[in-house]
Amino acid sequence: MLTASIGKRRNIHPLHMDCLARKLFRKFASTVPHEVLLRNASATLPSMHVPARTRATVVHARTARRNALQALLIAAMTALGSICSSVFAHDLWIEHVTVVSAERTKPLLNATVHIHHDRIVAISNVPSHGVVWGATAPSSAATINGRGLYLTPGLIDSHVHLGAIAGMTGEQEAGHPEIARAARAQIPRSYLYFGFTTVIDLISTPQAMAIWKAHSPGPDTYFCGAAAIKDGYPMHWIPKPDRYRMMPYFLVEPETAAFSSDSGAADHTPEAVVRRMKADGASCVKTFFERGFGADHDLPVPRLETIRALVGAAHAAGLPVLMHANGSEAQEFALAAGVDIIAHGLWNWREPLETTDVTPEVRKILDGVIESNRGWQPTVQVLYGLRDLFNPSFLADPMLRHVEPESLIEWYGTKEGQWFHDEILRDVPPSAQADFAKRGYRTLIARDENSVRYLAQRNARILFGTDTPAAPTYANPPGLNGWLEMQRLTDAGMSPAQIFHAATLSNAEAIGLHDIGSVQIGKRANLLLLRQDPTQTIQAYDEIVRVIVHGQVFDRATLAADSQATSKTRARP
Repeated sequence: MLTASIGKRRNIHPLHMDCLARKLFRKFASTVPHEVLLRNASATLPSMHVPARTRATVVHARTARRNALQALLIAAMTALGSICSSVFAHDLWIEHVTVVSAERTKPLLNATVHIHHDRIVAISNVPSHGVVWGATAPSSAATINGRGLYLTPGLIDSHVHLGAIAGMTGEQEAGHPEIARAARAQIPRSYLYFGFTTVIDLISTPQAMAIWKAHSPGPDTYFCGAAAIKDGYPMHWIPKPDRYRMMPYFLVEPETAAFSSDSGAADHTPEAVVRRMKADGASCVKTFFERGFGADHDLPVPRLETIRALVGAAHAAGLPVLMHANGSEAQEFALAAGVDIIAHGLWNWREPLETTDVTPEVRKILDGVIESNRGWQPTVQVLYGLRDLFNPSFLADPMLRHVEPESLIEWYGTKEGQWFHDEILRDVPPSAQADFAKRGYRTLIARDENSVRYLAQRNARILFGTDTPAAPTYANPPGLNGWLEMQRLTDAGMSPAQIFHAATLSNAEAIGLHDIGSVQIGKRANLLLLRQDPTQTIQAYDEIVRVIVHGQVFDRATLAADSQATSKTRARP
């Protein structure tokens, strides 16, 4: 049809094109001879989705008097106009903006983007020549002047944990309810403050997600069901029997004799747990290969056949599989099992601790990641989040005040707030404590950075994930941790364009979230307006002007914890 053809050429959503056709038809109806209009009515009106009864009325009116025909046309066009008016309600137009999106080979300059409700319905930089083709906003519409700004997809962090407040135990949260309440209200805003409009919790349940989603505004949130081996990592650190309730999708190996859960072993086969995850609304499956660390270094790990069965069941259900794996043995296992995403960088090598350059064994693993097109999350901030517990200036960083309530930061500085710092040092001799963090984590960080560099140079499928918080450490603050991860990835050799792709389209495709990750017609309007091009500099992510979630616009400053307007944050039209 003519309207569809024009819409396709002009990059306009069909809904919007329909409305424009109606407006133009109504505008010119009075200037076209009635005989000509009626002669074409039966062909024209169907393309505008007018009910069949209305079309029949018009067609059979050919023999009626001119004044009756005129009345009918006015009524029909008025009805079409009312439909069109509803289309333009709750609309936003971003004009004269530069669109940067990973599927584009170059930015789209001087563009106008039309958002209807929570969807992008038109994108154009074609001059209108006096005719409204979706490139100009109506005078009454909400508009943003994007001149000098860059419009990009919102960022996606594909590895977070939303159940806890970083650095606080459940008992401590219960003992400081006011601090905890302020922190939980701020955490969703903190992700938005640094541009993360979507986050993926890799270990959660529908019940935990409901608690998180009670706070608004915040990013869109999805979750993975955690298929841990019974009593293995990370269940081992949760007291019995709470661990079976908190991690209900655990796996039971066939040879396991003792079973202390209320459910039978048949409910914890790979097929059964995937079926339950899918029914609960999970978007992905996470499993684990971790023998432990410190005093707990002999935890049970899964059999290869078990994880292959898990992968098969998950793929049959349309769910990707991620695996916690940060060592050589674990990543070899992940490749052999066929998981889709390795959910950590590679820093626990078999080589002596002083070895940091990529060895032949490590190179073989990384080549396997490249050749199999596995997703791979570096999560460098996991290591910095531990190291910075021993950095006396970390809590004085002014950036922290943008994402954490002042009361929480003050609590972190107390003896009680330093509990995890003290726990790590418990088994370290006093004479070695001063140099512990600097020496110990430096090697692991160098290994991970060298692995990232090797993969980045070969354009591997690197995905952006922070593991926020990776442990009960306050040095993995929400939102800010993602900004810090970008700096680590830059240090490790990734370009700003690679980071941008990893945190937008690559993440969306890897998790199967096909309606986000790019600025395209039909996609959800989770967007950022920035002062700089993020494919050229990561500094752009600390110069966000506005954050758009489901078509609602937020000034970045109002999302900050230290903003006077935080308690009054409201969406702009």
